[in-house]
Amino acid sequence: MDSFIGIRFKKETAKRFQTFSRTYFKSHTEAMSTMLDFFFYNEISPKEKLGPTGRTIEAKLLKRINAVIAIMRDVEKTQTKPTVAMIQSLFQTEEPNEKPLIVEKKYAKEKKEVRFRQKKNPSNQL
Repeated sequence: MDSFIGIRFKKETAKRFQTFSRTYFKSHTEAMSTMLDFFFYNEISPKEKLGPTGRTIEAKLLKRINAVIAIMRDVEKTQTKPTVAMIQSLFQTEEPNEKPLIVEKKYAKEKKEVRFRQKKNPSNQL
């Protein structure tokens, strides 16, 4: 069996370490050993900041994505839709409505329609 040594910690720090250790490791010794190995192999100090966290990176990306979406909507409203409308109006061919000419009565040719016709067959058949 391995020998143990006592190290003095403040009560709050010791309780935090115990809850952390119970959550992720089987024993406090394994937890401390793994933490020391992590800092040693990665050559970083526990006092250094590793950079932005995942949440801050995600928030920045969402802001940028929202900005890009806003730019695309603005371009669509101000450039794309009006341009498409102009091009469509150029290619649309509308036939002009044919309106009857207004002609004075004296120059107008009157078409007389025959309302009644005389029978050609005397046997009452058309």
